[in-house]
Amino acid sequence: MKEIKNISRSRAQESSAAIERLYISMRHLFNRGFYKPMGISGETLREALLSLRPEIYGSIAEEKVELSGLLYVIERLPVGIEQCRFINLTSDEGYSNSHFTPIVPPKRRRNCYRIDDEQMNVEITRGRSDIYDILTHLTFIFIESHKIKDRVLIDEIGEVTRDWQKLEELVLQNKKLTIIEREKAISHISSVLGRTFAEVQSIYPDFATPEAPERFLHIVYWLGKLAIEEVVLNNKRTITFSPILRERLGHHIYGEIWANSIKEVLKKNDLIERPIHIISANMHSVMNSVFAEPVLGKKYKDATEFQVFEDLSGSNNKDLRKKVEDYALKNGMISLPDTSGTNIDVQIFDTAQIDFKKSAFPTATFEKDKPVLIVMDYAFGEQAFETIDELLKPYKIDKTKIFLNVESVSIMGKAGILEGGKGDIMIPCAHINEGTADNYPFDNELTKEMFEGNGIPVFAGPMVTVLGTSLQNRDLLKFFHESTWEAIGLEMEGAYYQKAIQSASKIRKSINPNVKVRYAYYASDNPLETGSTLASGGLGTTGVKPTYLITIKILEQIFNAK
Repeated sequence: MKEIKNISRSRAQESSAAIERLYISMRHLFNRGFYKPMGISGETLREALLSLRPEIYGSIAEEKVELSGLLYVIERLPVGIEQCRFINLTSDEGYSNSHFTPIVPPKRRRNCYRIDDEQMNVEITRGRSDIYDILTHLTFIFIESHKIKDRVLIDEIGEVTRDWQKLEELVLQNKKLTIIEREKAISHISSVLGRTFAEVQSIYPDFATPEAPERFLHIVYWLGKLAIEEVVLNNKRTITFSPILRERLGHHIYGEIWANSIKEVLKKNDLIERPIHIISANMHSVMNSVFAEPVLGKKYKDATEFQVFEDLSGSNNKDLRKKVEDYALKNGMISLPDTSGTNIDVQIFDTAQIDFKKSAFPTATFEKDKPVLIVMDYAFGEQAFETIDELLKPYKIDKTKIFLNVESVSIMGKAGILEGGKGDIMIPCAHINEGTADNYPFDNELTKEMFEGNGIPVFAGPMVTVLGTSLQNRDLLKFFHESTWEAIGLEMEGAYYQKAIQSASKIRKSINPNVKVRYAYYASDNPLETGSTLASGGLGTTGVKPTYLITIKILEQIFNAK
């Protein structure tokens, strides 16, 4: 008799299947219009997240409450959301013109509105990736809230532990605590969380704000309180999607408004028929790379190469940044703060107004017309396709179409690295779309050799475009890195940018079929290393040198400067 082979799945395969289930579940719940995260309708989402066990959510599958993951998520959700039983995801539906004060999370640009004691509205204007992001974060904090409930609820009628009673007393007093009172609170809360006194004491100040120094206590209390009420009173938390959001999503409404506003400014300033270079970057590196030298060059003539950029990046140097910005606005820069809802600000640079002899690019040379730079802030996930797709379309005036003379598209961004550490540089040769394995090879104008010799490790190879950085786990990333994919890193937008560029240049013929592309990323984290995930904190000044090195290499190619 033939022996039956025992076929088992690897953790990487299980993780890949879990991501697919998450993706399908979130699309299904969105189409359904509402669901209860801790009820039957949210079960698939919870199980998939627990099966996946993303690195950023740490000990999500254990009994103890995850602290670093909770901090990461709370910084990306609106203040007070832990108190709300009803969370309504909406489109831009006019709340900005109401008496409601917008609440913007410190680490995620989205407008949120507290409607009443029980309801928070969250505006989704950045596409499906924004929905995936917020739903996974909410699922995480609801799972954690039930861990708190399990540790403090004694019986089904609502009897709770002494530690919870003491915590409730402190929260309801709503006052700033003395050091002694705070340590008493930490003692009680460490028991509630299943964490040591030292662990809670260490992370406690990270949650604090000037207005709410005891915010950590309030977050834990409200998470636990609503979880207890779900069990004792059957008051389930509910997430809803507004009809307008469901109707608008996927139709590029915000991307079209955003792109047309840029083209209107180009037309108004007689720039629309000039050679155009699009750069996706932050709102300071291109401006500072071009204009810091004429404004601050004398002051920094004896300083190290990147010292001026480190100082400009310092939180205490607003006056220094203002000097450079004011000079830029007088010498060819047009600033376009976003009004479309995409949350993507734009700067337009007319290089004809720049005195390159005084700049850091004195050898800049141009064959014909001097180019125009369109610098756009970072897109978010699938939003990258929507914005670039709309921007590369011809500009319609009445029945006339004006085709943009786009010579290059350059993408500079942060990404997770799979070999190396924070601040290292990655130069991709292809983007692989996670889950589908759709792949987008391209000829990158930037090469590994261009960045060597600057004291920063450089890696070259394919990169994975992921559904969300919060959904990554070690096993799946090790597979992409160690298998024949040989991926060097992960990010969220690359495949979407390339998909839009390829369709515009190769199929729709709306831009030059030989448009040049440049992709380079610097590492914000290494999700394969414990303690180096995004939840471990920001880059600080580590990111300054790779940011400006990449920016300068992009500009040297555009300006033909050596």
